[in-house]
Amino acid sequence: MNEYSTIIGMDLGDTYHHYCVLDTSSGEVLNEGRVRCTKAAVERLFGELTPTLVAVETGTHSPWLSRLLTELGHEVLVGNARKLRAIYENEHKCDGRDAEMLARMARLDPKLLSPIRHRSQQAQADLAVLRSRAAAVTARTKFINHVRGTVKSFGLRLPSCSAPAFHHKVRKDIPEDLHPALLPVLAQIESLTKTIRGYDKTIERYCEDTYAETDVLRSVPGVGPITALCFVLTLEQPHRFKKSRDVAAFFGLTPRRSQSGKSDPQLRITKAGDCHMRRLLVGSAQFILGPFGPDSQLRQWGLKLAETGGSHAKRRAVVAVARKLAVLLHRLWVDDAYFEPFPDKTHPPQTGTGEATAAA
Repeated sequence: MNEYSTIIGMDLGDTYHHYCVLDTSSGEVLNEGRVRCTKAAVERLFGELTPTLVAVETGTHSPWLSRLLTELGHEVLVGNARKLRAIYENEHKCDGRDAEMLARMARLDPKLLSPIRHRSQQAQADLAVLRSRAAAVTARTKFINHVRGTVKSFGLRLPSCSAPAFHHKVRKDIPEDLHPALLPVLAQIESLTKTIRGYDKTIERYCEDTYAETDVLRSVPGVGPITALCFVLTLEQPHRFKKSRDVAAFFGLTPRRSQSGKSDPQLRITKAGDCHMRRLLVGSAQFILGPFGPDSQLRQWGLKLAETGGSHAKRRAVVAVARKLAVLLHRLWVDDAYFEPFPDKTHPPQTGTGEATAAA
């Protein structure tokens, strides 16, 4: 039985939050309404209420709102919006009904919401640096592709070069007719490159001064400060996972499953969780399997997997290595141990632990 006399469901909007108050015992709707999407308005409404259970969905406003409601003494359930098909596929969907449905699901069984836990405000702020850097890199890539495509339409090709050196290397090769169109774009590319370098220095400083645990993660070839810091900030607390293998599922790197009777087809990965972190893990896996990756037990395992399995074997091998890499990084973090390329040669095998070794 729920310990609270009432349960509140809130459908979060960009201007107003709609709420529905249910009686825990009878399930009757006691009150409905909406509140402005501001901290002051939420404080006025919920500050006068006795502690209760509040159910919301993940969204732009759910991090700050859940922290504020917790400070006001309420218990907050943040439902995974991707799992709540009963809400987003409702034939009579509206904000009021969504709020009521959240309250009823929380009253019946909170696990129906597939609740998640938001990271701390400081971790969210530090992670925003990584997100902003990724946005700047994406914008620079689009500008570079625009310049190359425009020049190509004139029957010319720009020389190959790295993205940071692009605005210097190609300036002299741009046709004079295209100077009014493309030189301002090159100026934007140069500005973005300086911005990205500034983010890189900030990330390096975070790793050295604030998040020293990234040092052991960076001992793995292909894992740099960006991947290591993003991994630490995304998980925030390593001991929230009982097994390191659960981290791979958390990042959406495990296969989906749709078993019914004798049918149990092999499906693609779930792609759940943080897509930015997943891309970084895949990028690190590509380096490990690439020509510059140093030899290790993990690399040998991935290359062997890439040799079998048909035309998509290499792609599957990259995802498989990324999955093992996620498990490995968590294990190194928990054990505070540095990466060993061939742990079996230095340590006797351990059985019965159910956890990953240093080579995952």
